[in-house]
Amino acid sequence: MSGTDGLRARARRAVRTELAELALEMFVEHGFDQTTVDEIARAAGLTKRSFFRYFPSKEDAVFGGIDVLGEQVVEDLRAQPAGQPPWACLHQVLRRWAEKIHSSQRDLTSLRLIESTQSLRARLHQKREQWRQDVADVLRERSGLDAFTADLLTNAATAALDTASREWLRGDDANRMKLIDRAFEQLEPAFGAGFPKA
Repeated sequence: MSGTDGLRARARRAVRTELAELALEMFVEHGFDQTTVDEIARAAGLTKRSFFRYFPSKEDAVFGGIDVLGEQVVEDLRAQPAGQPPWACLHQVLRRWAEKIHSSQRDLTSLRLIESTQSLRARLHQKREQWRQDVADVLRERSGLDAFTADLLTNAATAALDTASREWLRGDDANRMKLIDRAFEQLEPAFGAGFPKA
């Protein structure tokens, strides 16, 4: 990618993030189903056609920040030191991004909106499937893992995050990061050893 192409990609990402933030504010204030694409585009100073250049649908605007986050997680995984084992790589990167998400009011607001809207919950499932595939692909690129092993590690890491989140919501332990560490550490004997280094 040339410098100009990289600059364009960053500019497009910035516009997508800004548009997603505006849409989220409007969805929270007026309701997801009650807010139209025309209204979002008008508030952003764009045409409806321009909106659709950034997001294929209104639902996708909710996931704008999540999509960017997913891209950043994949880039972060790719940038980890070459000798780092895959399980340690997943633990370090996902823990860091989980911490960022839970310190961001915008991300928490987005997640609450998704949880309270049926059509968005279905879309979240699709997004998570794509994210898992992207992460597994990076693990394969980094370490030459076969597809089965990369999928297994990715799904185990996702399960660790989900389990930590459920425990955190139960209120038994208020420190979510410690719960993430605990989940990864308990799975370490199965997934941390015996796999090639990344």
